[in-house]
Amino acid sequence: MMCETGDPAPGRSGSGAGDDENGEGYGDRQRGGSERALFASLLEDSAEDLYENAPCGYLSTLLDGQIAKINGTLLGWLGYRREEVVERRRFADLLTVGGRLYHETHFAPLLRMQGEISGIALELKAADGSRLPVLVTSTVKNSEDGQPLLIRTTVFDARDRRAYETELLRARRESDLERERLQRLNATLQQTLLPPALPPVPGLEVAAHYRIASADLVGGDFYDLFGLTPGTWGLFLGDVCGKGAAAAAVTSLARYTLRAAAVYDPAPTTVLANLNTVLNHEYQGHDPRFCTAIFGVLTPDGDSGGFHVTLAGGGHPPALLMRADGSADYLPTPGGQLIGVIPDAHFAATTVRLGAGDTLLLYTDGLTEARTPPDGERFGDDALLDLGRELAPTTAPSALAHLTGVLDGFGEGLDDDTALLAISVPLPRTEDAR
Repeated sequence: MMCETGDPAPGRSGSGAGDDENGEGYGDRQRGGSERALFASLLEDSAEDLYENAPCGYLSTLLDGQIAKINGTLLGWLGYRREEVVERRRFADLLTVGGRLYHETHFAPLLRMQGEISGIALELKAADGSRLPVLVTSTVKNSEDGQPLLIRTTVFDARDRRAYETELLRARRESDLERERLQRLNATLQQTLLPPALPPVPGLEVAAHYRIASADLVGGDFYDLFGLTPGTWGLFLGDVCGKGAAAAAVTSLARYTLRAAAVYDPAPTTVLANLNTVLNHEYQGHDPRFCTAIFGVLTPDGDSGGFHVTLAGGGHPPALLMRADGSADYLPTPGGQLIGVIPDAHFAATTVRLGAGDTLLLYTDGLTEARTPPDGERFGDDALLDLGRELAPTTAPSALAHLTGVLDGFGEGLDDDTALLAISVPLPRTEDAR
């Protein structure tokens, strides 16, 4: 039967069965009563019970450390009866040998001077001989006239914290070992990407240097010097974009491609074009790879004792030529494009003669892009050119020895690997290079 005009059905109030005039139901009143009873029981909890069964240890000692009062929590942790401790032991007696030494030399003197010392890590020795790591906070209680009366100490169980710290240390050691293994692997892999030693070239002095910026990542810089035909030599230096295993794979491919291409056709622009074709073929789609490189061919200049050098560049910084007369300048290869970006990249070449006392330096941009202390500005092309003019005339070994010192001076400002390759024509025996 429907109730007329929304009036409540017979036998029910408008707010529901059991509701009072304020709308509070029986269930609500029951829950409220339980909560009030709970709060009342908490208020009736004795201070002595709170002290005895606190979630931390409490003890009070005289100024000489004799224990005058200790709570049940700390007694339970240590496994002592109250009568074995109160007025029979000092606080230092509960410590391990190392803890007692620290207490006497640091803890107690600081407490006397400051009146409070907080969060000190110590170890307590339990009745069964086991050790309990704890964090201790002590406060000196003074009388109204400021005289020290006793020492109140709070002790927190640090076993969980110690276990957590131990696990952290274990994980840290494993991480360090793994990092060392990775660094050894990277160093080994890096060595396979570089020639073990530069071959001797009659009539030339040669020197090379490779500086890694981080032992955690394999770099992408590379260089080489090798024979082509009797009396003709090829050399190259380059820089692959990126770091790590992927960059190492491109580095390896670039080195062997350059060597193979030079044997087939040593013309520098042709060699770089072949490398560009290989990179475009091998790295297409979503993961393109590219590099910069400079390739050169060395040919003796008859009986004059010098060499003709033809260099081609593909997006690489220009070589630096330091002359016997003390001058220095870059050998630009304008228009040389990055290798591996587009299928029909353009590469430019230049030819120069190296005479007695002349030195040619090839380098990667880790040198010029390094940040100099203390302001962190880039070293830059101008600074390198000025340095070349200071060094000229020089020799390949001398130039690289000086540049190695420059790299050392960058410190943490050297954030990219750097490869250096230098060649020089020695002066006649009757002359000396500066």
